[in-house]
Amino acid sequence: MRVVIQRVKEASVAVDRQICGKIESGLLILAGFETDDSAADLDWMAGKIVRLRLFADENGVMNRSVVEAGGEILAVSQFTLYASVKKGNRPSWSRAARGDVSQPLFNQFVAKLAAELGKPVATGIFGADMAVSLVNDGPVTLTIDSKTPE
Repeated sequence: MRVVIQRVKEASVAVDRQICGKIESGLLILAGFETDDSAADLDWMAGKIVRLRLFADENGVMNRSVVEAGGEILAVSQFTLYASVKKGNRPSWSRAARGDVSQPLFNQFVAKLAAELGKPVATGIFGADMAVSLVNDGPVTLTIDSKTPE
């Protein structure tokens, strides 16, 4: 499992110009899945995301998690995180899990995030052509891969 995490002042996702997910201050999560991702990958990633200290404390130091900051999470499925451009100029998506595998993984991941966060997680519409809008806060952007945790 691979994610891009962006700390945002606000973010939304729309399909056919209709907003289907929106948050104020919090984290925008772009999430991609491989066929061999397991419940352990989802558990580890959800726990890591909600415990990351990416929000400022009273001294302006990034020392609070999204939970401690009272933030929200918007999660968007993003198979293109597994693009390979090793050969030629056309990206290969061969490492990305097919929709019948990745959709249940995404749904489970969102449920785990919501449980860890203690409130619902906003999402886009799986498999749709989505327009994601955000105001990056900082900017703060991280990438994390469950297979190579750093």
